[in-house]
Amino acid sequence: MHPMTGLNYFLLIAFPALLVAAAVSDLVTMTIPNRIPLLILAVFAPAAWAAGLDLQLIGWHLAVGAIVLVVCFGMFAMNLIGGGDAKFAAAIALWIGPFYALLEWTLLFALYGGALTLLLLAFRRLPLPVSLMSRDWIARLHAPKGKVPYGIALSAAALTVYPASNIFLRLAV
Repeated sequence: MHPMTGLNYFLLIAFPALLVAAAVSDLVTMTIPNRIPLLILAVFAPAAWAAGLDLQLIGWHLAVGAIVLVVCFGMFAMNLIGGGDAKFAAAIALWIGPFYALLEWTLLFALYGGALTLLLLAFRRLPLPVSLMSRDWIARLHAPKGKVPYGIALSAAALTVYPASNIFLRLAV
């Protein structure tokens, strides 16, 4: 392990900052820009190095990310999730890595996603005040056949389990 440095602090907060950016973007635009998963991938290498992950553990992180990418693109092909969600989930899985945090993240994003879906269904049954109708993103969320910004659930679950991840535990010392 390396002593805590400015780089470690940056690497420690980069992932959560990108998670929040993705959630906000998905909420407001119903898209997760490609640059966010790419930045998550780009920051992983220096974070893994700074955290002192060995090559075997890095390999496991890469394998988890690849498996999630394949599974999620299968779900995308079946029109179950969006392509942005698929790329974003794979990038998150790379950071979360194998072991307990991955299982917890998977369970939590399913629970958070279900709760978000129920909240949106309830919101869509309520009349939308005229003052909010002019806000495109709110009208889009309120639309009866509107989609669910699942990036919010993916981000919330990742933020919940990040403190238990290999990278966080090693960088935060």
